[in-house]
Amino acid sequence: MDFWNIISTSLTTAIGPIAAIYVLAAIGLNMHFGYTGLLNFGQVGFMLVGAYGVGIGVGTFGLSLWAALLLSVACAAVLALLLGVPTLRLRADYLAISTIAVAEALRLLYRAEFARPLTGGVYGRQSLAAGFIGANPIPSGRYGVAGVEFSANQLWTMLVAWALVAVALLLTWALMHSPWGRVIKGIREDEDAVRSLGKDVFVYKMQSLVLGGVLGGVAGALLAIHQQNITPDQFMPQVTFYLWAMLLLGGAARTFGAVLGPMVLWFLLTAFDETLRSLLTIGALPFLDGGDIGALRHAFVGLALVLLIVYRPQGLIGNRKEMLVNVK
Repeated sequence: MDFWNIISTSLTTAIGPIAAIYVLAAIGLNMHFGYTGLLNFGQVGFMLVGAYGVGIGVGTFGLSLWAALLLSVACAAVLALLLGVPTLRLRADYLAISTIAVAEALRLLYRAEFARPLTGGVYGRQSLAAGFIGANPIPSGRYGVAGVEFSANQLWTMLVAWALVAVALLLTWALMHSPWGRVIKGIREDEDAVRSLGKDVFVYKMQSLVLGGVLGGVAGALLAIHQQNITPDQFMPQVTFYLWAMLLLGGAARTFGAVLGPMVLWFLLTAFDETLRSLLTIGALPFLDGGDIGALRHAFVGLALVLLIVYRPQGLIGNRKEMLVNVK
């Protein structure tokens, strides 16, 4: 096996545009779960409406990419409001059930035949990033070192995505060190105590749900731009479970936990895939074929989640004493 190729490919994935997009979505999930204690199992739904804000805006109505991005943000905010109004006054498990159900219902709705004139149905939307690529100031070619390389368009997307991650991290840090953030963390610990101090818990929860949802929507919009096309089946429930594994791996309620977790897990997943493919190539795994690797990847993520919950629930950079999981 070519171990250096496996490592370089894994590093490329761990710092590439897809990793940055997942980091942005994980920061939104961290706002929901890590800081506020909201059990959101439908972050992929926010990514879907964000991606289709670009897909419908550019592909259906012919809007400029920048107008479509505003549409993505608006769609994510509206989805958060529609989810939050009926559920945030109830127990956390109602939010968990509704978010995963709504995310899956949206996927089926966007792929339905009657929605095809608007969403493209199962075929989705293509050619969405012409405006973004046209704004690329990087000359064409490949850039990198020691096998970790990116094309000019990939590098441009990566720079924009990581810049947005930096803005999101700064915003999260500032909010969590403000009076608003102290109320949010108080709600996570004991919302009845916060309510007794005269704070409107519902309003604060809604604000957190909207903020985290918008970050998920922006992540989805970047995914559509990076791939230049989208289909509804890219937004399966598994995406949310990957985000949960990434957040728990890095450390919930830690500013940089949502950055470290996705990078480490993407590195491990890519190394896992590349190692299996190399072993298949040399005939070391005769009982497997290429189609089994995807199933094994899901099993790997599930095993990682179980091990994290049992042995390291606070994540790589978390503190067990400070870890708060409020599922009331």
